[in-house]
Amino acid sequence: MSVDIKSESEVKDYIKNLGIEYRFGCYSEKNPEVCHLLADFLESIKKDYEKAAKVYKNNCDEFKYGKSCLKFGTYSLLGKGLPKADFVNAYGYFEKGCNLNDTESCLNQGLLLCTSNDDKGVPHDVITGLKLLEKACSGKNANACYYLSGMYIAGVRKKPEKDSKVVDFVIQKNMQKAFMYAMDGCNLGNMYSCANLSQMYAKGDGVEKSKELADRYKKLAIDMQKEVENAKTLTFQEGLKPT
Repeated sequence: MSVDIKSESEVKDYIKNLGIEYRFGCYSEKNPEVCHLLADFLESIKKDYEKAAKVYKNNCDEFKYGKSCLKFGTYSLLGKGLPKADFVNAYGYFEKGCNLNDTESCLNQGLLLCTSNDDKGVPHDVITGLKLLEKACSGKNANACYYLSGMYIAGVRKKPEKDSKVVDFVIQKNMQKAFMYAMDGCNLGNMYSCANLSQMYAKGDGVEKSKELADRYKKLAIDMQKEVENAKTLTFQEGLKPT
């Protein structure tokens, strides 16, 4: 629905009424989607990150709204609207979101496990992280597919034992799997996955060599990049996006 606003006073009235509407929908009607929108409103319009954090947290804990778990997990990771960053708390809320089938939460939970150095209280566990990325990718999260492809392109090394010169891998390089996940990511709109596909076809890595397909995916990646550069993204009201 379009809104025809012609003056500064009308803008102020619209924003004020929007806040009232969201507060009523959240606190009186106890609608989880509207609570998430209220938190988005507090974050994007009011720039009140402390209040936004409280609404995201409550909406996750009380109403089991996965996108709010993701947002509060991100706030915890960054220390946004909170006294300080807390990686353990962030991991816990990403886990809650993932259990509620929010694929972005699964992605973040998996990446924390794969990249942690144990100094933030989150264990380093590449295998569990890999499974979470697989769950996110199968749920059509393009970034998760891209990260999985990258892990199989290079392999993931084990942490070396002290004074050991032996190189061992937690995940072995596997170009066939790398190709499969790159294709998934590209089909879901990840331009980096499309660029990787172009390289794989050009070199014959994990797939039969094909200049025609290498050129096709290169052009697709370039077209996607142009779209991103020209796009005007709108993250407010993201609670209305389907899970």
